[in-house]
Amino acid sequence: MKVKAKLNNLRISPRKVRLVIDLVRGLPVAEAKLQLNFLVKKSSKPISKLLDSAIANAKNNFGLDESNLYISEVFAGEGPTLKRIMPRAMGRAFHIMKRTSHVTMVLEEVERSKKEEEKERKDSDKKTKKKIEKVSTDKKEEKKVKKADEKKNIKKPVKKIKDEAKPKAK
Repeated sequence: MKVKAKLNNLRISPRKVRLVIDLVRGLPVAEAKLQLNFLVKKSSKPISKLLDSAIANAKNNFGLDESNLYISEVFAGEGPTLKRIMPRAMGRAFHIMKRTSHVTMVLEEVERSKKEEEKERKDSDKKTKKKIEKVSTDKKEEKKVKKADEKKNIKKPVKKIKDEAKPKAK
């Protein structure tokens, strides 16, 4: 299942944004978050927010698990360019292009082969059987312990010491 998230009109040039998105393309979501958190680039924070948005879309709209997601596609396109003018010597003017970006991120679920799924299912079946056996053996052991305790706690006659036999202090 493909899950999309878009970030429009990011006020960073696409060339600079591509440096960051090339690092996280193809990574699992958890690793991509770590990469973005420790990356020292201006565009890493908006890309991290976009990743969080895509994860939220996957969870809420499609009911997908975050641990099975990876970044399949991410690309930065050119948005509208803001044109400014810088005055220069002798009455000239240079144009300044303030570029913006449109970033699109696509997450997909990790596809597992049928063999892996069957192996996982068998392993989980074995674990549940072991748990059931363990619980049943624990109950048997508890019964044995209770019986042993009952045998030990058979009431024995207690000898009472008479007060008269003890010498009294004056």
